[in-house]
Amino acid sequence: MLWIEWREDGSWAVGRAIDPEHRPTGVPSPEDVIFEGYELEDALDHANEALEDEVRVLEEEGLDVKVAPFTRKEILPKLEHRFLHEM
Repeated sequence: MLWIEWREDGSWAVGRAIDPEHRPTGVPSPEDVIFEGYELEDALDHANEALEDEVRVLEEEGLDVKVAPFTRKEILPKLEHRFLHEM
């Protein structure tokens, strides 16, 4: 599982977890975080690099995987929704 997270301090985080459904809680561990910073573009770059790594591994295992990269266009509406509906 890969995710991009906006934090209350205005920073972004990118995480990667393997088999999170087998964990005792749904809380990510500190080792899951692969990027922390204040620029969305940097977060997208790190998330997409991790996504490419995952796809490469699956292709090496013989799977034909089609995934779209994370985009600013995908992230911003979710962030705007959060601000507008939590006020």
